Amino acid sequence: MKRWWRLFRHRWMDPGDSRRAVPDDMAERLAARVRASEARHTGEVRLLVEAGLPTSYVLRVHNDAALAAVVRERALAWFGRLRLWDTEHNNGVLIYLLLAENAIEFVADRGLARHVPPSAWQAIVDRLGTRLRAGEVEDGLTQALEEVSALLVMHCPAGPGAPAHNELPDEVLRV
Repeated sequence: MKRWWRLFRHRWMDPGDSRRAVPDDMAERLAARVRASEARHTGEVRLLVEAGLPTSYVLRVHNDAALAAVVRERALAWFGRLRLWDTEHNNGVLIYLLLAENAIEFVADRGLARHVPPSAWQAIVDRLGTRLRAGEVEDGLTQALEEVSALLVMHCPAGPGAPAHNELPDEVLRV
């Protein structure tokens, strides 16, 4: 029964739910924060809010461990689809929210991932999750963007006098 309820929840949600979770004005402010962040380092940050998973993903979920693996797999698929793996310095970061499961996943390319332990990413996820559960969506995402930016500035700083080079769009994706 739980499996059918999960399938229904994912099919019921649509991009409109993502736009309600992150309205246009909030998405614009978050995109401006991404732009400001990227002026300080060589990384690329993308924020994606997905309402629900495709049916083929949902049908593979049989327990909580399988759910975590499926959410990670979906975030990795978006990471590739958005070409975050294809940045010049291999230091793209995807912040992925899956509304139907209240799940959060961060994916960092190898240029940054080798410097940041999984526990540091998990700490950011935990803080973001706390803020989202409290209904503080914009504040939580802003804090997460600031923390990711701090990691990128520390490990992938922009060179002195280097022109800003924006390889990927900054807008928040809501699908």
